[in-house]
Amino acid sequence: MRQDESMRLRDFLFIAVGAAMYAFGLVYVNIVNRLADGGVAGISLILRALFQWNPAYTTLAINIPLLLIGWRLLGRRSFIYTVFGIMMLSVWLWVWQQIPLSINIHHDLFIAGVVAGITGGFGCGLVYRSGGTLGGTDIIARIFEKQSGVPMGRSLLVQDVIVLVASLIYIDIVHMMYTLLCAFVFTQIVNFTLSGAYAARAIMILSDKNEAIAAAIIEELQRGVTTLDAQGAFTSTPRKMIYCVISPREVQTMRRIVDRIDDHAFMSILPVEQNLGEGFSFKVVKRRSFLD
Repeated sequence: MRQDESMRLRDFLFIAVGAAMYAFGLVYVNIVNRLADGGVAGISLILRALFQWNPAYTTLAINIPLLLIGWRLLGRRSFIYTVFGIMMLSVWLWVWQQIPLSINIHHDLFIAGVVAGITGGFGCGLVYRSGGTLGGTDIIARIFEKQSGVPMGRSLLVQDVIVLVASLIYIDIVHMMYTLLCAFVFTQIVNFTLSGAYAARAIMILSDKNEAIAAAIIEELQRGVTTLDAQGAFTSTPRKMIYCVISPREVQTMRRIVDRIDDHAFMSILPVEQNLGEGFSFKVVKRRSFLD
């Protein structure tokens, strides 16, 4: 089996936990407070309202044709993870409906929308981080991400709006507005879960004292520094530019380092959506000191 197709027990565990969180919010928040949902879950809620069909069964039935699409486009590992995610979602939807639990939010629809978005977003985010989906429009969203680079949160929001409009069959406009709040919170939490852990800032520095600045960055921040060749467009003068990636909490320290060494230096700070490697997704290699 190729390395990129390998499957890990940890992934299955996170998918199971994520499905449990998503199903929990759907059963104890969405259904209780008459909030709709997007995707296949939203369709299952429409069928529940119209025909009293159990979402645990309808989500599984609706996902079957989508799984056939996923088999051809998602690859072996993603397909297996998605099948497992769909099964876990159906199981947890059934389990939570058997447990008589009440979450007292005093029927506050604003709180309900936020809570549903947070639980669902974290749950789905865990599933996506593990390489799986919970089926339905998640499959379509992952296909868009794989084929065209569209973020999953964005494509999910578009698809969810379509289903939410159809949900006006059984909810009024007030509940729809709070459902849209839930969808917005859900999207933000999904994006945060997928990339928030790797948030970083890219620093580009132009200075006549590049060597001193680079040495200070390596010594004080223990970050790697790359020197790039640059050239001014107006003067055509060749120069060196420092490129470094740091965490957001290190930005102020970086600014102090540069100002201390060269207060005329030009520094550009750019957000980095994902940054993988040592110091971010890997364990930082600590330097030994005379105290070790």
